[in-house]
This record gives sequence, structure tokens and C-alpha cells, in this order.
Amino acid sequence: MNNASAKRYSLYSEVGIGRTLLLLLFFVAALYEIYCLQLPLVMAICLSPLLVVFVYLAFTYHMFTFWTLFVANYFLQCLTRHGFNPLPMSGVSEILQILALLIAIIDARLFLRAKFINPMFIGMLIWMTLCTIQMFNDTCGLGFNIGTWYTGARLMCFQLVYAYLICVIYISSPKQLYRLLKVWAVLSLISVYWAWQQKYIGFTASERSWLMSYGARTHMVNGIIRYFSVFSDAANYGCNMAATSVLFYIVALTSRIRKDRIFFLITALACTWSMFTSGTRTAIFCMIVGFMAYIFLSKSIKIAIPVILVFGTLIALLAFTKIGNGNSMIRRMRTAFDKNDASAGVRDINKEAIRKYIKDAPWGIGVGLDYSNVPANNKYRKLSTIPPDSEYVYIWVHTGYIGITVFVICNIIMILGACYIVFFRLKNKALQGIGAGICCAFVSIQLGGYGNQILCQFPNVLLFYGGLAIVYNLPYMEKDFSAEEQKRIEKEQEIRELKLRKKRESRV
Repeated sequence: MNNASAKRYSLYSEVGIGRTLLLLLFFVAALYEIYCLQLPLVMAICLSPLLVVFVYLAFTYHMFTFWTLFVANYFLQCLTRHGFNPLPMSGVSEILQILALLIAIIDARLFLRAKFINPMFIGMLIWMTLCTIQMFNDTCGLGFNIGTWYTGARLMCFQLVYAYLICVIYISSPKQLYRLLKVWAVLSLISVYWAWQQKYIGFTASERSWLMSYGARTHMVNGIIRYFSVFSDAANYGCNMAATSVLFYIVALTSRIRKDRIFFLITALACTWSMFTSGTRTAIFCMIVGFMAYIFLSKSIKIAIPVILVFGTLIALLAFTKIGNGNSMIRRMRTAFDKNDASAGVRDINKEAIRKYIKDAPWGIGVGLDYSNVPANNKYRKLSTIPPDSEYVYIWVHTGYIGITVFVICNIIMILGACYIVFFRLKNKALQGIGAGICCAFVSIQLGGYGNQILCQFPNVLLFYGGLAIVYNLPYMEKDFSAEEQKRIEKEQEIRELKLRKKRESRV
């Protein structure tokens, strides 16, 4: 046996048992997922040829599954609303996530080069442990229902873990990082175009049907239509656009590649405009908090002063003046600073009601339980029917004071670990900018989750929790990133010099 063969044999034998157990675990999860989807036999037969082609591509080109998941995750809400997705949204996403993880486990090179152990992994492990313990929560006295628990836990916890694992494994080189940022930007621009189309051309029949029924109460406020693009609702869209614009403003500010600066700046400006069309008042605070976080991470007075001046002026204009009141969207955003706003008052009343009931349920009513499975005569029926209006309140209701405390602590661990990497371990300014942008976007979306129930909605988990996982990979790709960046700068310089030479020759 030659040295190369011996090394390959050693590589695979070292992780053989662990990989086998992981494969078995994900295979069981996949079978259970298929069982939960309850696909009709005819549909399964019709889809089988496409499935064969997809599996071939997935195992031939390893990144194919990741990019399919990334793009599908962004448009699942829109496809489902228009009837193009015959499967449950969470099912589609989870099948792709499990497939991506199975491929990584089968290919030991993908699995072994990933750096899993970090503060974010610890935070995820703690949160997953608490959600697993919730399986035995019988506060409502309804007995233990594993299916109901799993349905709630996969949305509240497991999809976060999947996003972390997938991004840590698959985004591990500068080229993949650049590609992810550009694909994210293109998807954001598509969503901006869709919001523009809704505003100036009109809604599709499916969107109009949803708007006039379910969405009328929250999306047609005082004659103002709140646009939601390809997302589930305007709150989800507005907060996502705010966090995304923070990311791309920072990347544009710190990039050394001219065409990247222009592209990401245009994307950030478009997302900012689109944020206003959503009429989501929390979104403007998301953007402000994201930039305030960047003041800390930038370590630069030259950046801090302009950011403070710009956003201080913006807040003052919205809070203390009537400038721009002729625009309905600005008028809508201005109500965020109104202490007497009726919407905020209703939320405060709901929180007070929840607080009265939750004091007797320190573990919450249980993961997966809601008004559909809590009987009318149950003591905690009221908790299951009060609109949470916030992801944090939703977690508070279902996991109690214990759960929400653990969730907050875990998120703090995750973001502080990522900020430490940006602040102390990265030396390349452009890479620092990417890391800082993702961290600030994560802070932004967390504030959005505090104000609205959007944190675990599509596509936010994969974008922001997955994005934060990538920050932990940045120190391992910094050397290659600097080399790739230098190549691109030199190529850009060559193109510029060639254009100048041609211009001079044309004058002669």
C-alpha cells in the first residue's frame, strides 16, 4: 500500500464509526420527514424521475445541493403562495438540508475540514438540549406527543442547527464566500424588483387573494398598502431588507474591489428603498441598531462619526419633524416614534395577559402546542390563542421564562464569539468588513425578531444564522482570501490601464 493510499485509508477509518452513526441518524430523520409529508403515491411516482436527476447532480457536484437549498429557501414562501410547491415549506427545506449533510458525511473530506467546535456550536448545543428536554413538558396536562413536539422543535431549533452545520461545512473558501454574497445580493435585488412590481404594476391573483383575506387586517392600514414581495408578510420582508442593507452597506464600504463596491452599494440602496415599501416600523430600528453595532466593530473614529451623524439626523427627522409626510411610507415609519400608537398598545396588553398566565408555567405550554391542540377548557388555552406578535414572545409562551432566558443567553454567546473573531483575529480589512457586516445584520434581525414573529421565518434562518456560522470560518480562509483579493485588484488594475492605453491611442 503506497503512502497516498495509506493516508486515505487512515482518514476514512478514523471517522468510520462516527460517520456511520451520523448517516443512520440522518437516514432515520429523512424517513420520518417523508412520512410526515404524506405524499400521494401518484405524486411520488411523477416526481421520481426528477428525484433521480437531482440525486445524481447532488452527489456529482457537492455544491449543487447547497445552492439549490439557498435559492429555494429564499423563494419557498412565494412558490407556496402561487401554488407551485406541492409540499410543506419546512419539509422541502429540511429534505434539502438533510441531503446536504448526508453528502458531507459520505465525503469525509468535506466533513473533516469543517471546524465545528466554537462558541456558536456551544450556543446551538445548549439551545438544542433545552428544546429536547421540552419533549417531556406536560404543563397543559395533555400527555407526551412526540410528533407535535418534533413539528415545533424543528422550526424553533433544528433548522437553526441545520443552517449552522451546512454553512460551516460548505462555505470554507474565498471563492465560495464571494459567490454566496453575490447570490444573496442578486436574490435581494429580485425581491426588490418584486416589491416594485407589486407597488407600480399590481399584485398577482394569488397575492391579491391573500391580501384581501388573511393579510387585509395587517397589510392595509389607514389606506396604506404594505408590500411583502416574495416573503411571507410585510414584517418579515421589511426586517430582512433592513438587515440585508446593513450587511451590503458595510461590505461596500470596506471592499477594495471597485466593481464589488458599486454592486453592493446599489444592492444596499435598493434594499433600503424596499424596506420603506414594507411599512414595517421595526425595520428602521433594525437598520439603526445594525449600524450602531458597526460603530463598535469598525474600530474607526472616521467611520463612527459619519454613521452617528447620518443616523442621528435620520432619527431626528422622523421623530421630531413632519418632513416627508406627503409620502405614505415615511408617514407610516414615523408612527414608530409615536408612544400613543394603537398597535403598540395592543401588543403591551397582550404581553401583560401572557405574563399573568406564564408565571404558573416556568417551562411554557410546550413546544408545538397551539390553539388547535389545547382544549377550550384547559387552563392555558388563553396562552395558546393570544397573538405573540414577536418571535421572542412566541418562545417565551412555548418554553417559559427558562426557555427564553436560555435562548437569549445562547444568542449572546453566538454573536459575542463572532464579534471577537472580527475584532481580534482578522487582519484583512475587507474580510473584517464581511465579518462585521454579517454580525451587524444578525444583530439587526434579532431586533426584528423582538418586534415581530419573523426570526424563524423563511429565509431568515439560513441567511442570518447560517451567515453567522460563516464568520467562524473566516480566520481559516484569511490567507487565501488575501491572495485572491490581490489577484482581483491586479486584474482590475490591468483592465483599467488597458482602457487608458486604448483611450490615449484613440486620441492620437
